[in-house]
Amino acid sequence: TIVVDTDVFVAAFLGPGGSSREVIRRCLKKEYLPAMGSALLSEYEAVMARERLFAKCLLNSKEREAVLDAFLKVCQWTRIYFSWRPNLRDESDNHLVELAVAASAGVICTRNVRDFARSELRFEHLRVLRPEALIRE
Repeated sequence: TIVVDTDVFVAAFLGPGGSSREVIRRCLKKEYLPAMGSALLSEYEAVMARERLFAKCLLNSKEREAVLDAFLKVCQWTRIYFSWRPNLRDESDNHLVELAVAASAGVICTRNVRDFARSELRFEHLRVLRPEALIRE
């Protein structure tokens, strides 16, 4: 099980290919099992609604919504019953750690590994990897 940060999902739409798109493709092919929770879903929906962000995207909003719907269908819905805050310097990333712990995920896939480097709490089973590192494994 993995947690796919919003920045990876968005990057999959914006680049001509690349590792972020490959991570999403592997999730859709059920090679990876992505975890999803209410906070992460809210973040995905908020970012997907930013039309200016996707100005250079080849997919229109309905096509992007279809990809999000397909992604959500392969996700493992996870309820978070325990908060690990404060853990990260950037409060807005704490929900990713909480989701990963609740889902027993082995990886948080993010393009922002720097934000997780100074975590106050360490979870032995949890690694934070960039998309290209996850794919190499």
